[in-house]
Formats: sequence, C-alpha cells, structure tokens
Amino acid sequence: MAKYKKSERQELLLEKVSTDPFLTDERLAEMFDVSIQTIRLDRLELNIPELRERIKHVAREETDKIRSLSLQEVIGEIIDLELNHHALSLFIVEEGHVFQKNRIARGHYLFAQANSLCVAVIDEPLALTKSAQIEFIRPARLGDKVISKAVVEEMDGRIAVITVESKIEQRLVFKGRFEMYYTGEGEGEENG
Repeated sequence: MAKYKKSERQELLLEKVSTDPFLTDERLAEMFDVSIQTIRLDRLELNIPELRERIKHVAREETDKIRSLSLQEVIGEIIDLELNHHALSLFIVEEGHVFQKNRIARGHYLFAQANSLCVAVIDEPLALTKSAQIEFIRPARLGDKVISKAVVEEMDGRIAVITVESKIEQRLVFKGRFEMYYTGEGEGEENG
C-alpha cells in the first residue's frame, strides 16, 4: 500500500469515516498502513470523535423516531430507522455479555437485539412479540460488532411480520421471523 502524506491521509480519513462511521481505529490503521496512535492523533486534529461517540450520535438521531419503547429498552444502538419498513442496529459484545469460559456471547443478547429492533420499527405506541422463529447460525464473541437488520414484510390488521438478520463483518450469525402484535393509542383497552 502506498504511503500517504499527512494531509492526503487526513482527507481520506474524513471521507472514510463519513462513509462508514463504524470503522474502528484498528481498521483505519490497517487501511492506511499506519499505527493506531497516528489514526488517533489524526482524529483529534480533525475533531472526529471516537467510535463510541460516532455511534451514539447516529443513534440519537434515529431513536427520536421510536414510539413503542424508550432508548434504554433498545438492545444495541439504532443506526437507521424507517418506521414500518426497516431498521438497523449495532450491538457491541462486551465483557458482561459473554460466557467467561469461552468468551462467546450469550444467545439471549442476540435475540434481545433482534426483538427490540422489531418493536422499535413499528410506528405504534404498543408493540409486543406474538411469536418468533429464530436460528443461531454461528457464535458472536467478545468485541464483535453485531449489525442487525429488521425488515417489515407485512402489516395486516394488528399483526406485523418482520424478518431479522444479524451479521458480523457481513457473515450471518442470527436470523429470525417475528410476528408482532401492535395497537394504536387507547386501542386494545377494555371498554367499560
């Protein structure tokens, strides 16, 4: 890989991070064939926040749209949301999410990420899981960044069918088909 002048590298760094805000310093260092410290210094000079802050910024913009649950109830960070159509979230597997012996993520976290994404994508104040058919394809490990995509296949009456695929570096790790029950304001309450 060709070495870049500092100004060229920083210009390309800005472009890369604006295109993909989820690039780690490690990955950027590999891309530019420089040390991680060099990337961190470049980010500081360019006022590019660290990965976690970039994720939070994107997530804040998207979660303002959610009606069915609060930000604290979403597992992972919502990074794209078009209500009643599709949603995308990022979940970073941390120490508290894994089995200590083998550093593999506990499955209920991957399920919870997918399930909360299904609730979030529905543009109604109440959305509950009616049923789910899920499959774990391969394990997620400590430090993995799990990207889940939920797609609303149909909304008929009060039931939505949503498919979810979760991937790590474009490799499928989890998939599911969720049926979600939803109602509007004041609906579903007993009359009387």
